Amino acid sequence: MCGIVGVVSQSPVNQLIYDSLLLLQHRGQDAAGIATANGSNFHMYKANGMVRDVFRTRNMRSLPGTCGIGQVRYPTAGSASSEEEAQPFYVNAPFGIILAHNGNLTNWQQLKDEMFRVDRRHVNTNSDTEVLLNVLAHELQLSSSGLQLDPAALFKAVSGVHRRVRGSYAIVSLIAGYGLLAFRDPFGIRPLCLGKQETVHGVEWMVASESVAVEGIGFEFVRDLAPGEAVFVDLDGNLHSQQCADKPSLNPCIFEYVYLARPDSVLDGVPVYNVRLRMGDYLAEKIKRELPDVAIDVVMPIPDSSRPAAMQVAAKLGVEYREGFFKNRYVGRTFIMPGQAVRKKSVRQKLNAMAIEFKGKNVLIVDDSIVRGTTSHEIVQMARDAGANQVIFASAAPPVKYPNVYGIDMPTRGELVAHGRTDDEVAKIIGADYLVYQDVDALKQAVHDINPALSHFEASCFDGDYITGDITTEYLDSIERARLAPASQSDRDAASEAIDGGTTRSQLHLQLSVE
Repeated sequence: MCGIVGVVSQSPVNQLIYDSLLLLQHRGQDAAGIATANGSNFHMYKANGMVRDVFRTRNMRSLPGTCGIGQVRYPTAGSASSEEEAQPFYVNAPFGIILAHNGNLTNWQQLKDEMFRVDRRHVNTNSDTEVLLNVLAHELQLSSSGLQLDPAALFKAVSGVHRRVRGSYAIVSLIAGYGLLAFRDPFGIRPLCLGKQETVHGVEWMVASESVAVEGIGFEFVRDLAPGEAVFVDLDGNLHSQQCADKPSLNPCIFEYVYLARPDSVLDGVPVYNVRLRMGDYLAEKIKRELPDVAIDVVMPIPDSSRPAAMQVAAKLGVEYREGFFKNRYVGRTFIMPGQAVRKKSVRQKLNAMAIEFKGKNVLIVDDSIVRGTTSHEIVQMARDAGANQVIFASAAPPVKYPNVYGIDMPTRGELVAHGRTDDEVAKIIGADYLVYQDVDALKQAVHDINPALSHFEASCFDGDYITGDITTEYLDSIERARLAPASQSDRDAASEAIDGGTTRSQLHLQLSVE
């Protein structure tokens, strides 16, 4: 899960991209980067940290040009992050390409080997984004024969990428001297949308992960990109689009609606806020069925993403809704923090339980999901410390039982508290008196209710169905072995430093002249 944006404007684009990345900050807090094109020159600046911390006035001044891309990164390895893998990435041949990516390639290691042995390209990091960039560059070389590019050659290259690449990917890229190329994987797993703005100087175009980034800077939301579709905006603002996949099908990641996306976004025709309300409706029905004799005094959300569901639960149960947890908004989202120790420490920094709302009450706490159980255990304990009589915990999402391989940091079964355990066993682990999970079918129905055209979803972390068809038990075993392998001393030092609250920022500034 990352946030990406690309803009072709009639005026300097650096501020537009910066503002868009601020609106996408919830999608990644690990690193941020912006690249712009000014004639045949690329300018790029990227570093670890949040958008407001990475970019200063001097950095923004070094990013001239009327088209550009940006990214906020969320690491999927679950460990201390590397500035070398901050995005965007750059390659100078065949035309000079800068690219940013949201998703995760499941065959990136195989592709990396092919790059070296067959395509004669060198990949310098362990980032699947750099692999994807080189695949695109190679396909552009083939489709254009090294000569001038046109939309037909670009779309042919994207078709080649679709044939070779597996997994989830939403892409924005700049091609020196030509414009902005963006495309979405044939399964439509990760979101990508298109916006435009009419100005006195001409039409401006924008591609972004969520509609909130488009509308938040004053652009008009046009539509979502279709699975497998590519769009190309040339430097004059002309838009070209084409379906580049053989058998595309829309299977959006359902966890986007549960947690990842902002509630004010619309993904694939579905307002995220409305889905979360429906999740609350279905969750309330299950609570009635499973806990008919349990007295509940108040319903409380874990702010912010579970608030709509909690409000609906309270309304459907006829129970008072109260805000018992106060959120410190200067601490990041604990789900996307690297490492268990960092998450556990941050829960108490992020939330404070107000004793006046808990003392002597049977409290129903509603959270968006339970993944590792670390946060849930801390929250239940905070409620008990604040004087709660009983703590009933409800998850607006089903139990997360399987690894996610499409860009969400859930790679090992052993980390998932619900894997191989009953609901009662999970309740005991997190310390709750009772635990109620949403049903998988009810979650899918909540999205389908809003947009009946959506009937298939990427919900592998809940149902174990990997829609790309290339995920085997052996593959899952291999990524678990890689994750559990002993860390190098430098990795341990970096993780320790992150836990202690320190950061190193060997910031990068590249100005690349492309012939």
